[in-house]
Amino acid sequence: MSAIDKAKNKVDELAGKAKEKLGEATGDRGTRNEGKVDQVKSNLEAAGEKVKDAFDN
Repeated sequence: MSAIDKAKNKVDELAGKAKEKLGEATGDRGTRNEGKVDQVKSNLEAAGEKVKDAFDN
């Protein structure tokens, strides 16, 4: 996993957390859920990169 991919996944995860908190603060379920989805997607991408790395070595 390249450093750029790691950084992108972390930024996506943090953006998802921010969306989730914003949705909680405003009572907007859609924004909250969108933030959770963004976090899950980021975690899945990171896991996929780790699997690729494992097979490359």
